[in-house]
Amino acid sequence: MLTFLGAIVTLIVGYLIYGAIVDKIFAPTDKVTPAVRINDGVDYIPLPTWKVFMIQLLNIAGLGPIFGALAGALWGPSVYLWIVFGTIFAGGVHDYMSGMISLREDGKSISEIVGHYLGGKMLFIMRIFSVVLLVLVGTVFATGPAMLIEGKIFGIGSMNGILIWLIIILLYYFLATVLPIDMLIARFYPLFGACLLVMAFGICGALLLGVGGHTLPDMTLENLHPKGLPVWPLIFITVACGAISGFHATQSPLMARCLKSERLARPVFYGAMVAEGFIALVWAAAGVAFYDGTGGLGAALAAAGPGGAVYDICEGLLGPVGAALAMIGVVACPITSGDTAFRSARLTLADWLGVVQNNVKKRLVLAVPLLVTGAILTQIDFAVIWRYFAWTNQTLAMIVLWTGTMYLYKTYKGKPHYFIGLLPAVFMSAVTMTYIFQAPEGLNLGTSISYPVGAALAVLFLLIFLKASVWSKDSN
Repeated sequence: MLTFLGAIVTLIVGYLIYGAIVDKIFAPTDKVTPAVRINDGVDYIPLPTWKVFMIQLLNIAGLGPIFGALAGALWGPSVYLWIVFGTIFAGGVHDYMSGMISLREDGKSISEIVGHYLGGKMLFIMRIFSVVLLVLVGTVFATGPAMLIEGKIFGIGSMNGILIWLIIILLYYFLATVLPIDMLIARFYPLFGACLLVMAFGICGALLLGVGGHTLPDMTLENLHPKGLPVWPLIFITVACGAISGFHATQSPLMARCLKSERLARPVFYGAMVAEGFIALVWAAAGVAFYDGTGGLGAALAAAGPGGAVYDICEGLLGPVGAALAMIGVVACPITSGDTAFRSARLTLADWLGVVQNNVKKRLVLAVPLLVTGAILTQIDFAVIWRYFAWTNQTLAMIVLWTGTMYLYKTYKGKPHYFIGLLPAVFMSAVTMTYIFQAPEGLNLGTSISYPVGAALAVLFLLIFLKASVWSKDSN
């Protein structure tokens, strides 16, 4: 129990101290924000801060910090370390930088920001990369809820039933993608956000009170994975939302277009990431405690999937109320990430093509092809899409960290502020490069090759950054 409580306290202290350091480095001003200056009544709309926070939390969270944390918990309590320190030093910094830079650049999409600071070639790559990732996210978060509604709620699971629910979800995605942000998203997200947080606090309280006689695991660095899978780099890919996730960088510009002041960036962007880290921490602990170890958790995930495990944990610890919250969570939360994924894809294309979005016909021209593509992808094996999404997601996080690092170097030249981005950028470079050499969906090479190659490429990226900035002739 002390390990779990210590992890929660560390997250809070991290927000109060390191979050304040990051905020001080960026030095927020009272400059008029894009939400007020542009205000097009569609995407640029000033919203109350609490709504912006709740929307940001749901945008970045969905089921990521629940499903990912349960899968990461298979390695044992060592996952706490990645969730806590990943959130403080990587995820919080990543989300804050992507949100604040977008805020200062008229709410531009992350692909445009990357191109601005890393060059034209990266701009072209990122435009394609971002749209592909967002469509994959929207597809994953349409297929998963459809299967859960048909299988868990109605207990049928027929292909025709799943198809019907897919169509319904995609129709909702269409509305959420093209309608003004205050018509659907700003109205309903606070309610679903409250459910997500109530579920996490309820599970946390039940664990601390010892409901059901379940014991929270003590810290150990031993690899407890039932299949003996290596910690490096798999745990850092498996637990994305809840530590650091590139998908967040595609969502932060949505809220950068709704924020009333730069001074609100820390509670909204860094704060939402810390809240997500707390949610992930609770579910990682709950998975191991409820099933009495990683072996039991692994068996439960294999038998019922993460959705089934979530339902069983909520019902077992919170009773009928927990079961109802679980159903809302596993169905509504992914949908609230899927709809904003398609919305972000529309805005990314709009920034790319220079298409103003205050005209509904112009929004339809971009939204319809994206949703049709997503509908086609829903017919592909869910597991295959998820594997490629996981690596793509963390690779985007790596790119955004390098972008933020270059922004800090160029903006505050002569000051070592860029180190808050540089260190996690190097780390995530090693993670993603090692993974693509090691993973079955990558080059499927052994650790004797993937480990040194991944580390070497991370060093190479560092040298490229230093050559382009600190060592360049115009650095002084």
